[in-house]
Amino acid sequence: MRIAIVADWLTTYGGAEHVLEQLYALWPKAPFFTTVARPANVGPLSTADIRTTSLQHLYRLTKNHQMLLPLMPRAIESIDLSGFDVVLSSSHAVAKGVIVPPTARHICYCHTPMRYAWEMEEEYLRDFNIRWPLKKPIKKMLGKIRRWDLATTQRVDHFISNSSETQRRIKNIYGRDSVVVPPPVSERFFSYDRAKNGALEYYLALGRMVPYKRFDLLIELANKLRLPLKIGGVGSEFAALKKMAGPTVEFLGFVSDDDLPSLYAGAKALLFPQYEDAGIVPMEAMACGTPVIAYGKGGVTDVIEDAVTGILVPDQSVEAFETALKRFESMQFNSESVRAAVMKFHEKEFQKKILAAVGAAPLLSA
Repeated sequence: MRIAIVADWLTTYGGAEHVLEQLYALWPKAPFFTTVARPANVGPLSTADIRTTSLQHLYRLTKNHQMLLPLMPRAIESIDLSGFDVVLSSSHAVAKGVIVPPTARHICYCHTPMRYAWEMEEEYLRDFNIRWPLKKPIKKMLGKIRRWDLATTQRVDHFISNSSETQRRIKNIYGRDSVVVPPPVSERFFSYDRAKNGALEYYLALGRMVPYKRFDLLIELANKLRLPLKIGGVGSEFAALKKMAGPTVEFLGFVSDDDLPSLYAGAKALLFPQYEDAGIVPMEAMACGTPVIAYGKGGVTDVIEDAVTGILVPDQSVEAFETALKRFESMQFNSESVRAAVMKFHEKEFQKKILAAVGAAPLLSA
């Protein structure tokens, strides 16, 4: 049985690539098809058999895969999957639109229906600083992608969603059912001893520096309360956020995977103000025994139990997070209970669920 794995793009190593890493562990001989790639940036996936489309030539010139989004539907449809029996797509944008042979099964692990097309049009325009003369044609382009995204839903035989939030959105937007399999948490986070870090003196936030992640909210909070806050990550908003930060805010820039466990474990709590369909960062922090203070909407509600493993904040505002922080400081959290709550998301459990979802036994010999 021949298996192919399809990804939107492979230009950096993030949450979607954690999922792909586990698929690679299960099927190390399966080729990875994608629109564009920068193998040196994708960690363990760099040794996979990565095959790109003709967009790779443009990507080498632009170095920006987001700019190529309007061309990606046609590129993903150009991928030739002749001879494959099972196609596994990992999709938050275009991968699910791949055309598979009529005899093959297409199983899509959906991180979210394409948010720039369905819910984040204005964020897309802001992220890329689109000026008014271009807004109308860009909105027209996003509308075209939205129609294509909906039309390609029928190319998928089975959907796997990464959270109950994504499951709901798949049902509402695509009219399709799905099985929930949360993203995997690596073993190295569970095996780290939080006691090694001694006194816990800072709060932590991690992620790409883009507007919807709401690091601005946390910086305003830290400035107001003189809160010791470490922020890890890079992105388009890095310079602007650094400019607004007070003396108690430390920017770490890119944080390597090797440094993450000790960083999580040394924090009083992880602060997570964004609305995400799912999020690997809170799960990794909890695997290290660190509680999470998060905006209580989206995928985090599958993971965090209020007052047991963290605090769910009702509003995405400085005031609401200030109230939650005061509540947190008056409470005690048991690190082992926090860690135990995410054991069901261990990478080995993820692999078992994926094998079960795709039919396990017939695929094990691939």
